[in-house]
Amino acid sequence: MIKPRSIYLYIALFIGVAALSTSAIFVKLSAAPAPIVAFYRMLFSTILILPWLIFNKHSLPELRSMKRRELYTMILSGVLLGVHFVLWFESLRYTSVASSTVLVTLQPIFAFAGSYFLFGERLRKMAILGGVLSIVGSFVIGIGDFRIGGIALLGDVLALLGAAVITIYFLIGKSVRQVYSLPVYTFIVYLSSSVFLALYCAVLDAPFIGYADQDWLLFLGLAVVPTLFGQTVMNGLIRWMSASTISMSILGEPVGTCILAYLILGDQLTMEQWIGSCVILIGILVYTLSTRTKETKVSPEISSHTA
Repeated sequence: MIKPRSIYLYIALFIGVAALSTSAIFVKLSAAPAPIVAFYRMLFSTILILPWLIFNKHSLPELRSMKRRELYTMILSGVLLGVHFVLWFESLRYTSVASSTVLVTLQPIFAFAGSYFLFGERLRKMAILGGVLSIVGSFVIGIGDFRIGGIALLGDVLALLGAAVITIYFLIGKSVRQVYSLPVYTFIVYLSSSVFLALYCAVLDAPFIGYADQDWLLFLGLAVVPTLFGQTVMNGLIRWMSASTISMSILGEPVGTCILAYLILGDQLTMEQWIGSCVILIGILVYTLSTRTKETKVSPEISSHTA
């Protein structure tokens, strides 16, 4: 199997993080209920992935040979992704973009622990330092925007739970993607996430129709930009990179979100956001330089399926 060059991995990682940074903006602009936004995001993503699955010559044989346990694992992964979106989108209703994004990107804390206990991954001291720096930078961005108490505290708790859930999602993906190709994994995960979110919306009696044209465009935008160019890219990279590295890179999301919030929503960039952004980027750089030699090692469990 040909290993992708490290430089290509990091270029893809940058594109994925940049795309994910748009997610909170799309959600904030939509007037639809959070579960509906999440449902249509995943439904449209599933539809857009379907041709890739059909016309990939390896996908159908993979589906036919898939074991039931592995199928259930992918379905669980999709449900967790749906839960993550519900928690995060709901948090944006109660707290600010900065506070929610900062808390939901604290997933490296969970990823470091999960990678150590599940995969035996040990980080160098410089990598841990880079992680700490980036997390501190995230808090600096949101420190003037955290609203402790009342409704806003509920939003902060939901965002933190979203961080824990998405970390479990990536850890599961790390295991499954060693065996199955990206089209198969992504389609099953997005489909199961769509089904879960549809059931969730039905339980809440949230209307599936009747939204403004702008909302439908925003749903499609969420599917194309942060999902296909963001989430799907991360699903691809998780085969070659550790869950810790993926989670660390997503700490760059608040930086992109702050910039987009300024350009699109008219939010003013504070001194804390400028300083925090610089600290995050320095932390990511320190982490990347200390771990880059490990990222293209392929697990011996990888099968002959194409990526």
